Amino acid sequence: MNILYLLKPKAMVSYVSTNATVRQGLEVMRAHGYTAIPVIDENGGYAGSVSEGDFLWHILRFSGDDLKSQELYSVMDIVNDERNLPVKINVSMDDLLLRVMDQNFVPVIDDRNIFIGIITRRDIIKYFYDKL
Repeated sequence: MNILYLLKPKAMVSYVSTNATVRQGLEVMRAHGYTAIPVIDENGGYAGSVSEGDFLWHILRFSGDDLKSQELYSVMDIVNDERNLPVKINVSMDDLLLRVMDQNFVPVIDDRNIFIGIITRRDIIKYFYDKL
């Protein structure tokens, strides 16, 4: 099966840009209620992801109670490029299943490493459930 069937395109995905401040990233996460979101660079490439924990540890480390002070820091200060590793469009469903065992969503990139969307754990589980 082609994974494009399960893809939530970039236009339907909440993400934060690499030049956003920590405060802006927090506001995006709070507005949408996600626990982690992709980080996209100015060229549309996937830079990594940030989670609630990344924000929490950053705030505890740097001036814990003043949200305004978080405007001094960039999302790139806390981005994790080793979590939620992206897959190419031609990945197999079995490899995708193995990937979502450890993460809530899988970022999908094209051959130029441009972020094109995500596939959620829920959609992959539903695919295999329906297949049964």
